[in-house]
Amino acid sequence: MTAVRRALLVDQVIEHIRRQITAGAWPVGHRIPTEAVLSDELRVARNTVREAVRALSHAGLLQVRQGSGTYVRAATELSGALRRLGTTELRDVLQVRRGLEVEAARLAAHVADEDGLRSLEARLSACEAAARAGRWEAQARQDTEFHTALVEYTGNGVLAGLYRGVYEAVLGSVFTCVDPCAAEIGLASHRRLLEAVRAGDAEQAAAEASSHLSALLRQQDTGRPRGSGPRGRHSDGVQATAVNGAAGGSSHGSLDSTA
Repeated sequence: MTAVRRALLVDQVIEHIRRQITAGAWPVGHRIPTEAVLSDELRVARNTVREAVRALSHAGLLQVRQGSGTYVRAATELSGALRRLGTTELRDVLQVRRGLEVEAARLAAHVADEDGLRSLEARLSACEAAARAGRWEAQARQDTEFHTALVEYTGNGVLAGLYRGVYEAVLGSVFTCVDPCAAEIGLASHRRLLEAVRAGDAEQAAAEASSHLSALLRQQDTGRPRGSGPRGRHSDGVQATAVNGAAGGSSHGSLDSTA
């Protein structure tokens, strides 16, 4: 009975931490309260909290940094799982993005919302400005926000929920694929995509979204070094930098000649 009760307490602590993360109380990159604080707040033993944190670390939601604390690594188990797959699964993330973003582009062209279009224009302009300034991490965040806003613009709650669920993986893929030498090509594609949506041309919008991501997938096939982003870092490092930066704010924007 003691073992059963202990397991139930661990599950309760896991659920509490998960709720704090999904509700946005503890955003990605945020350091969660210490083991001692959580133990006092939840009125459980510290080893119960430790087991819960260990389980959520294995799930990819938390990251324990020795000497620093425990940080939120992803907003959902799905995002955490994708992040743990690392650069070897970049192709998989791009394929998922293509499936979601092409359909989003097609659906978005059927929406007539001037406020929404102004928001999309603002996000793309911010992406272009970051690229001109050579601010590649900011560009990657603005690029990701542009795509997220486009998905939400469709008004399809299920599609938007799915995309938000893989947000961190999308952000990591965008930054990993950033190529300063080809930034203008990627931005031009984004601009054509937005104009097709504005014109209500569903097939053109879908074609732009598909061609851009298909080009990125071809780059993987031809052996472009993964993680050869603006600083030539391995994509794991790039991804961590891009995502951990989210701790300071919610503007996940970016650019890429990838996204």
